[in-house]
Amino acid sequence: MSANVETPRGDLVVGMKWFLGTYTSRFNRRHKLFGHLFSGRYKALIVEGSGNGYLKTVCDYVHLNPARAKLLGAEQPLKEYRWSSWPEYLKRPGGRWRWLRVDRLLGEYMIPQDSTAGRRRLEEALEERRGSEEGEEFKTVRRGWCLGGAPFREQLLEQMAGGMGEHHGGQERQETAVAVAERLVGEDLQRLGWSEADLANRRKGDAGKVALARRLRRESTTTLKWIARRLRMGSASMVTHCLQQERD
Repeated sequence: MSANVETPRGDLVVGMKWFLGTYTSRFNRRHKLFGHLFSGRYKALIVEGSGNGYLKTVCDYVHLNPARAKLLGAEQPLKEYRWSSWPEYLKRPGGRWRWLRVDRLLGEYMIPQDSTAGRRRLEEALEERRGSEEGEEFKTVRRGWCLGGAPFREQLLEQMAGGMGEHHGGQERQETAVAVAERLVGEDLQRLGWSEADLANRRKGDAGKVALARRLRRESTTTLKWIARRLRMGSASMVTHCLQQERD
């Protein structure tokens, strides 16, 4: 089924674990099968709901999935795909699922009222986007872990820095590690009274750089290669040599 599910409390992992386990168990029992029913992890995306178009992008991506997967003919409207939430958006308020909110998507499309005319405009807008969809348009939705502006992403990384769990993906972990490391670099540059230009102009084995590299190794999970590039210390082997020489 193609649909957006919003979890304001951040408990999607718990809910999906229950849903996938329960559905698989009942399906296997009904059809006398066993083993996993779903392959791979479901897609979970943290979306900035600021009205800047990010929610609209995600909703459009999901509602266009049937057309993208060739589950509809070229002349079939999107609302004919029954395993999607999209037909519900186009129903009158009293005839759709009670828990489904359409006001936010209407707002993203600058449609003021949930009326017959408003819903017609919504349908026409998505059908028009279907005809002009480009391959790169939804790249961030497919591959990213969050969708929003730079301040939104930075805020998330700061919140996640000390609380990464097993459900966080590789990209999230990598971005969080870099965010922590950048904070440490900023703190030490301020303490030393250095600018970015000082990092570039000072020698690779400068004592200040070595001290910062040691702190990055101790307090972050960034690689030697990243440290060498960020502190202008040449190569990962150079960082290793400097740290080893200091210990000796």
